Amino acid sequence: MPRLLILAVVAVLAILAPFYFYSVTLMTVMCFIVFACSFNLLLGYTGLLCFGHAMFFGGAAYITGQILKTTPISTELAILGGGVAAGLLGLVIGYLTMRRQGIQFAMITLAFSQFVYFIFLQAPFTGGEDGMQAIPRNALFGFVDITSNFTFYYVVLAITALCVFIYYRVVHSPYGEVLKAVRDNQPRVESLGFDPEKIKLVAFVISAAMAGVAGGLKATVYQFATLTDASWPVSGEVILMTLLGGLGTLIGPVFGAAGIILLNDYLAGFGEWALVSQGVILLVVIVFFRRGIVGELAALAKYLRRRNATPETKAKQVEAKPAH
Repeated sequence: MPRLLILAVVAVLAILAPFYFYSVTLMTVMCFIVFACSFNLLLGYTGLLCFGHAMFFGGAAYITGQILKTTPISTELAILGGGVAAGLLGLVIGYLTMRRQGIQFAMITLAFSQFVYFIFLQAPFTGGEDGMQAIPRNALFGFVDITSNFTFYYVVLAITALCVFIYYRVVHSPYGEVLKAVRDNQPRVESLGFDPEKIKLVAFVISAAMAGVAGGLKATVYQFATLTDASWPVSGEVILMTLLGGLGTLIGPVFGAAGIILLNDYLAGFGEWALVSQGVILLVVIVFFRRGIVGELAALAKYLRRRNATPETKAKQVEAKPAH
């Protein structure tokens, strides 16, 4: 019951938010929440560190923009098309890299990301360094006008809620349990008859598709796509969001993405100080909050429950422990 109450309060606050805050900033936060959730699925629950996750984010932004500029397809289908394209790219890259682990996997994905970046730099439809401008917002479902930022906010909110729900269901499914088992002890999972490479490949494709949806959303929010979205600093930024919120936690990416985007927005007028602040945050998290904000709060709550537990409760917990 408390969980349903919390969800209801969050839903009400999200619905009322554009009446009190700038809608474009709120939509940017939601785009990066989806992006951070996709990366957390890969690193936090699968144990794969991808240094080039921005290639899916930026690539889908270009694909979504091109679909909207050249066809009358509705916006939600164009965003879905960007996600599908990112998933297919993830399938190809994942198939080529899944036999590598650790730093080898990270560096290979970075190399692929740079390769994709230079393809977009040279491709005629992307606009090169000028980016893809004037991306339209075609009518939702073919008849709902979403040219207003206020109206489009609720579309982004609905898509974000759907993506977070899918992320939640994947993590809490039997497949999600196998993912965590692969992360913690891959040889044992293999001895049980599973194929860890196929399991990780599916997670990589799902993560890439979610990152693509996030990129498509961002392209339609700002109505342009640039090379920055596909650059390695964006890959580093999503890593920071995930670490800040809490690696391997459900709501960690939400706090991490919101914190970094709002901080960048606040420090936008200070130029390079925004990057300096990110470096300081990363240093503080690594040194003092290794489990991230949500992870540390969860550990603190668990400690307080144990400390405040009655002797009867402690006795039941001891009895409940399996005998070795």
